[in-house]
Amino acid sequence: MIVRTLDEITDTDADIKTPNWRSKRIILAKEKVGFSVHETTLYAGTVNDFWYANHIEAVFVYEGEGEITNKATGETFQLKPGSLYLLNDHDKHQVRPKTDMKTVCVFNPPVTGREVHDENGVYPLVVEEDEANEKSA
Repeated sequence: MIVRTLDEITDTDADIKTPNWRSKRIILAKEKVGFSVHETTLYAGTVNDFWYANHIEAVFVYEGEGEITNKATGETFQLKPGSLYLLNDHDKHQVRPKTDMKTVCVFNPPVTGREVHDENGVYPLVVEEDEANEKSA
């Protein structure tokens, strides 16, 4: 059993801060449970272009408001507490928080915590070392 608090993660290497958002990585690939869980705060007034080409992500909004646009279709959806969006088709999307927006995000495959968004908003597929060794054996 794993029990963790956000206070334990705050200001560690699992607490990723950027000008547009902050992500506290609560569960990562090293836990070997098949997904990762993050609490992410997107800052009011920012424009965030993402494309998880290598991951499926579910995002549950529990505080704040904003909107998300599917960049392939142009559809825009309002986000508020209780909203969930699932990027089940590796959807290119843009998130625009109107207020600071707090979310819980689940990634499959799990992230390691070392990923950095590239110029397209993509996380590379990074695997834990022992996972990579198992695949090459």
